[in-house]
Amino acid sequence: MTQTDLSKSKTHWPVSVLVRRVIWTYGLEPLVRFWPKWFSPLRVWALRLMGARIGKSCLIMPGVRVLMPWNLVLEDHVAVGRDAELYNFSMLHVQTMSVVSQNCYLSTGSHDFEDPHFPLTHAPIRIGRECWLAAGVFVCPGVTIPDGCVVGARSVVGKSLRAPWTVYAGNPCQPLRARRMKAPGGAA
Repeated sequence: MTQTDLSKSKTHWPVSVLVRRVIWTYGLEPLVRFWPKWFSPLRVWALRLMGARIGKSCLIMPGVRVLMPWNLVLEDHVAVGRDAELYNFSMLHVQTMSVVSQNCYLSTGSHDFEDPHFPLTHAPIRIGRECWLAAGVFVCPGVTIPDGCVVGARSVVGKSLRAPWTVYAGNPCQPLRARRMKAPGGAA
């Protein structure tokens, strides 16, 4: 006997959201997604046109996918690496001077797997100031990463990190050590 009934699984987005998703997914995003690096200002312009709030001097590399631009805030001097996926049913906020490296997957959405209709669930993600998410990091819904954190390549961040200015890595993501910044010019 089947306990899951996906025939009754529904997402109840307003028509206005569905229209914006169609315009973005089939109109603007394909026009700007794969253009070379130096077309980042055009990608920023297209995202802003669809409601994203993006600060000055942000870099968005080719191949970056954004599900719902109106749920995206990138503060000043944020970089998003090639082929990163910003799966943002809820607000995704990246604070100033932070880097989301290539192939990262930040997902504000999931499903309630204990409900037989498997409904969509979502919760916001917040990345603090001066953070670096290294290549291929996966961030789950509802996660907050505090200021100054480094998350090592291919890590899975399943719950909010506690300590700011800390290096984390692994699956599940665990603290490794404090992040110590060198003085300008390289001296510790």
